[in-house]
Amino acid sequence: MSFLNPILILIALTAGISMYAWSNRALLDGWILSPYLMQQRQQWYRFLTSGFLHADLTHLLFNMFAFYSFSPIVLREYVAGYGVGAGIGFFLLLYLGGIILSSVPTFFRHRHNPGYHSLGASGGVSSVVFASVLLFPVAPGGGGIYIFPLPIPIQPFIFGLLYLAYSYYMSRRNADNINHDAHFYGALYGVVLTLALLPSSALDFWQQVQSYLSNVL
Repeated sequence: MSFLNPILILIALTAGISMYAWSNRALLDGWILSPYLMQQRQQWYRFLTSGFLHADLTHLLFNMFAFYSFSPIVLREYVAGYGVGAGIGFFLLLYLGGIILSSVPTFFRHRHNPGYHSLGASGGVSSVVFASVLLFPVAPGGGGIYIFPLPIPIQPFIFGLLYLAYSYYMSRRNADNINHDAHFYGALYGVVLTLALLPSSALDFWQQVQSYLSNVL
C-alpha cells in the first residue's frame, strides 16, 4: 500500500470541493466558517467543512503543496509506530482534527461578529507541517527549508519557532484577513498530538537540535 494514497484522496477531495464551491455560492455560504451563524443556528459542522473550501486557486495550491510536501514523512512515522490501519487513522486525526480544533479559538473570538468568515485547510496543514518539524527538526546534509524571500535555507526547527512567533504576533495585531489563529493553534495541535502518539519524538527532537547547535556554535 502506498503511503500517498490517503494523502492524494484528501487533496483530490479538497481540490474538487473548493473548485465546485467557486461556482456554487450556496455551498460556499453553507460550509464556510461563520462563528456568528454557528452559534445562532448550532451549525457545528462548519468547523470541518470550512477546511475543504479555499478562496482562490493560489490559496488552494499553496495549502495543498505544503500538505503534499510534508505529509508522507509524518504518515510513514505514524505507520511505523502503529501499523497501517491505525497509522492512517491517526494521520487523519492529525489533519482533520487540526482543521477543527484550530478554528475553536476563532469561533470564540468572533462568535458575536456577523461579518466574520474564514475558510481554508491551513489549520490542518499547519498540524502536519509541525508534526514533521517535531519528528525531523534538522534537515539532512546541511539542507533546510526555503522561505521567500530569504535566499538561503533554514533548519526546520528554526522555521517552526519563527512561524509560531509570526502567527502569534499577527493574530494579536488583527491587521489583515488571514486567520493566523488557525495557523498558530493548528501547529500546536500537531506537536501535542505527535508527542502523545510518539513520546520518544521529544528526546529525538532535542538530540537532533543539540547536535546541530554543537556543530555550528
